[in-house]
Amino acid sequence: MDLDFVFLALGLAALFAGFVDSIVGGGGLIQLPALFSAYPTSAPATLFGTNKVASIVGTSTAAYQYSRRVRIPWRVAAPGAAAALVGAWYGAKAVAYLDPAILRPLILVLLVLVAVYTFVRKDLGAVSKEPEHGARSVVVALTIGGGIGFYDGFFGPGTGSFLIFLFIRVLGMDFLRASVSAKILNVATNLAAISFFAGNVELMWKLGLTMALCNLIGSVLGSRMALKHGTGFVRRMFLAVVSVLIAKLAYDTFLR
Repeated sequence: MDLDFVFLALGLAALFAGFVDSIVGGGGLIQLPALFSAYPTSAPATLFGTNKVASIVGTSTAAYQYSRRVRIPWRVAAPGAAAALVGAWYGAKAVAYLDPAILRPLILVLLVLVAVYTFVRKDLGAVSKEPEHGARSVVVALTIGGGIGFYDGFFGPGTGSFLIFLFIRVLGMDFLRASVSAKILNVATNLAAISFFAGNVELMWKLGLTMALCNLIGSVLGSRMALKHGTGFVRRMFLAVVSVLIAKLAYDTFLR
């Protein structure tokens, strides 16, 4: 296959992934299958690491775009990100000892519950109901960050969606504040994954950086659209992405 065509196709996939991921997460649904299709004989760890190189630029850009209009709750986002960094590192290491596929049925069930709950609760994330963040909120953020960070390093699908849902349901954020907080934690998990993979496998740096530029463009477009249309738009995108995640995991679990 012509290398220029491969880079162009993967660049377009990264742009769309950045657009979706900047709003509600789920960019990996687009980028990873595209990488595996283009390089079917490459080591999975190489492709996972290359995907993270592309993702971290878009995620960081989205976080910056949101921060210009939405106040970041650093009291919970900072400790959550620190815990996510550590959790993702150990999650990536755990892949050597356990098969991530064992989580697929459980994650499928959890995503269905998240989708049903979000659909039924029309007011979920519509307005911020955050308390004054104290010690309890910090402990909750550390727990969410460590747990979801480990999951992202170990398996990954739906990380952004789980973060957004938990920040809304447990910490009372609206969809926009939950989304920007999720981006902060995602930057940390991506950084941990890149550090681990770069030290253990050979990454496709030229491809990763090309995709990162495209991911950045998509991320700017997506975050601006989310800020323009508000929480209702983000909620609809959230439900759409979770539904696609459910379909993908159901296919992988029962039909593949």
